[in-house]
Formats: sequence, C-alpha cells, structure tokens
Amino acid sequence: MSEFISKIRTIQWVDNCSRMVDQTKVPYEFKYVDIKSGQEMFDAIKTMIVRGAPAIGIAGAHGVVLYAMELKKENLSRDTFIKKLLEKADYMATSRPTAVNLMWAVEKQKEVIKNSTSDIDGIIEELKQNGIKLENEDIKINKKIGDYGAEVVPKGATILTHCNAGALATVGYGTALGVVRSAFAKDNTIQVFADETRPRQQGARITTLELTMDGIPTTLITDGMCSYFMKKKMIDMVVVGADRIAANGDTANKIGTYTVAIAAKYHNIPFYIAAPLSTIDTSIKTGDEIVIEERSREEVTHINGKIICAPEVNVINPGFDVTPHELIAGIITEVGILRPNYNESIKKAFS
Repeated sequence: MSEFISKIRTIQWVDNCSRMVDQTKVPYEFKYVDIKSGQEMFDAIKTMIVRGAPAIGIAGAHGVVLYAMELKKENLSRDTFIKKLLEKADYMATSRPTAVNLMWAVEKQKEVIKNSTSDIDGIIEELKQNGIKLENEDIKINKKIGDYGAEVVPKGATILTHCNAGALATVGYGTALGVVRSAFAKDNTIQVFADETRPRQQGARITTLELTMDGIPTTLITDGMCSYFMKKKMIDMVVVGADRIAANGDTANKIGTYTVAIAAKYHNIPFYIAAPLSTIDTSIKTGDEIVIEERSREEVTHINGKIICAPEVNVINPGFDVTPHELIAGIITEVGILRPNYNESIKKAFS
C-alpha cells in the first residue's frame, strides 16, 4: 500500500490528455479522470478536482497544451494561432488566484510559445514535452525538499501538519509530507498529527489516507486542538506547505495555517514551510499583496451534501491566510533551508 501512495502520479500527460486523480472523490473513491479540453482543465482546477499548488501548476501547463490542440483545428495562420493561444494561456492562469505555481507553469509554457521557431504542430509538441519535463522535475524537487527537511526533524518527533501537501498535492511524493516521508525513512519512530482542515477536510480526507497507507503513525485532530497538544508537549515541530511566498517570506497557505503558526510561536515550537522555489513570488514584497481566494458558502454550510447550520446564516469563506515571516523558522526548498532574513536568503536562492 505504501508503494501505491508515495509513488503515485497525481497528474500525468497520457495519450493526448491530462490524466489526474479526482480529489473530490478521495477517500471514498480513488479514480482517475481524463481532461481533454482547455475548458475542462480550467473547471478541474476551479472545482479542485486537481488541488495543491504544485499539482495545479502542472495542470495549468497541460491546459495550455489542450488549448493549443483545440486551436489547431481552426486552421489559423501561425501568427493568429500564437496570439489566440497566449490569450488562452492567460485565461487558464485565472482559474485560481492564490497559488503562484499555476501562473509560474503557465508562464513557462508561454515562453515556449514565444521562443519557438516551429510550425503549429511543432509548437504543440514542444509544449507537450515541456509539460512532461515539468512533471518529472516536480518529483525530483519534492524528494530534495524531503531530504533537506529530514535534517531538522528531531529523533522520535511528532510533526503537526495542516491541510495536504503530500503526493496528491504534487505530481508525487509531496512537499510537507515529503519531509515526513524522508524523515520516517531514517527514523520509524516519527509520527504525525494531522489537522482536519475545515472546510474541505483535506487533512482528514487526504493527508490521513496518504500517511496511514504509507504506514506512518498518524493522529487526526480538529483544527482547534493544536494549542492543547502543544501545551501538553505532544508536538515537536510543524511542517506545512505553501501556495505563495512573498519576497520577505510571508506565506499564504490553507486557511488556519496562521493560527497554527501563532500557537507554535507561543509554545516555542519550530514552524517550517516546505515548498519549491516556484512557490516563491519575488515580484511581491510582502504577503499583503497576495490575492486571497474567496470560495463558495456551501463549503462551510454543507458536509457531504447535507446542511449543518441555519440556512440563512451569513458565511465568509477565504480559502487561504497569510503567515507573517516572523513566525517561520525556515522555508525548506530544493536548494536547502532558507532562514531569516528572508529577503536576503530568498534572493540568494535565486542567484
């Protein structure tokens, strides 16, 4: 079972389509769906059939290929094809606003389009190959993140994580859970506390599935319990993923992460971010510039299709919050662990 999860391909280009795990069905059903058009991909990202910043980045790259294949059928001139494809790529990047990996991957595809000297068929092939390259690089990057992160995990540690930053949030292996996997490979006394992560329960539905199937001891807790266990000295460190990191280290992640970071700081527990360099957006100075996605009220008012509150109650449902850099002990990347001063360490990581 552990081989199944830790080596899974969450998303992969296969037979001229993008094949991905439908994460809205997990853990009740584990199935792949084939995305065959650009609009289908836009919708898959929007509705979280595919989720997790690195995974939706690859999905965006695949979406550009799908749009290119559709535009080819219109018998356009090369110049018109390129113009329309760049417009479609920009549209794909708007499917979700917070995770910068989506914009990053789409930009990588736009570079291919702009720099290509090939005909339309050649451009499409180049886009396919670039998407596959990004897929393969993601897994290698995650394993490097895991190995660097494992170096700061104490022997026998209990690690708290929030949301899901595992194999199913990436192409494979995971960022925050990549750290857990690499640490557990060296020390099988390590265990995990997983926040349920309301309102979509990614921690309960997905993180617990991944870790238990990998044989890693895991305890599920509700989002409001972390301080209780920190005070009782039952949590040694926190490792979470990220959707966008500003140049100063401020980090957007799933709603509730900021609360965990505050609790960790109060209890002198190190709080780490695990993310690839593609999640760092050096174009923004601070987290104040990060656009926070507002999601539907039904995510809060309903569970499994059943309403759990007064039908007319007002709901505000931000999908993410921003953890200030002062609360972050380190950002674990594929080039090492970045430490404060983040303006300097992030700049150096890209040099």
